[in-house]
Amino acid sequence: MKFDCSVDEEFDRGLRAAQAALEEGKLVVLPTDTVYGIAADAFSPRAVQNLLDAKGRGRDMPPPVLIGAPTTLDALATNVPAWLRSAVEALWPGPLTIICHQQASLTWDLGETHNTVAIRMPDDKRALALLKQTGPLAVSSANTTGQPAAQTIEQAQDMLGGRVAVYLDGGPTSSGVPSTILDATGATPRILRQGAVPLEALHRFNNTIEPAKDAEDTA
Repeated sequence: MKFDCSVDEEFDRGLRAAQAALEEGKLVVLPTDTVYGIAADAFSPRAVQNLLDAKGRGRDMPPPVLIGAPTTLDALATNVPAWLRSAVEALWPGPLTIICHQQASLTWDLGETHNTVAIRMPDDKRALALLKQTGPLAVSSANTTGQPAAQTIEQAQDMLGGRVAVYLDGGPTSSGVPSTILDATGATPRILRQGAVPLEALHRFNNTIEPAKDAEDTA
C-alpha cells in the first residue's frame, strides 16, 4: 500500500496503516530528512531480520535506530559523554547518527552490535509523527545493498517491491546526503561515515574527533 503524505487525510490513513504493519512485524518505507528509510519494529527480532533480508545484508551490518525525541536517548544508550549531549542538543533533529554503548536492560536483537547502538532523530515531521506513535524504529536506507539510497518512493518500490507492506510517499527527499555517523564508544571518537554534518561542526564539541578513514557501506 502506498499513501500520499501531502494529503492530510491520506497521510493519517498511512500512519495508521504503517503502525499496524509495524506491530505485525512487517516493513514500512518512510521519508526522512536525508533519504528514504525502510523501518521495522526495533524490538522484534523477526522484523529486524526481515529488514536485513529485504536489503540483502547480514547481521554484521545492524540497522540504526530512529527516535522521536532527544529524551529517548537515555532509554537506549548509557555512558553518554557531556560533549556528545551538547552535540545532540545542537544538532538534533538532524543528519547526525551517534553510536553509543546500549543500555544493558534492552531486550532486542539488531544484529552483531557488540552492545552498541546507532541512534538518530530525523528532522522530518512525517517520520517524527510515525515515531511518536511507534517508539524507536530500526531504520536503514531504503535500498538493496550496493544500490544508491532511494530519494523517491518510486526508487524504493523498484528495489524493495512487495517485501514492504506500507510506503509513505513524501515526494523527493530534500537532501539525498546521508547522515554523518559518529562512533563515540571508544577512547577517541571517530567518524565512520562522513555525511551531511561536517567534521568542523563536530569539532565545536570535541576537537579530538577523528575523520573517517575509509568509505564504509553503512547505508
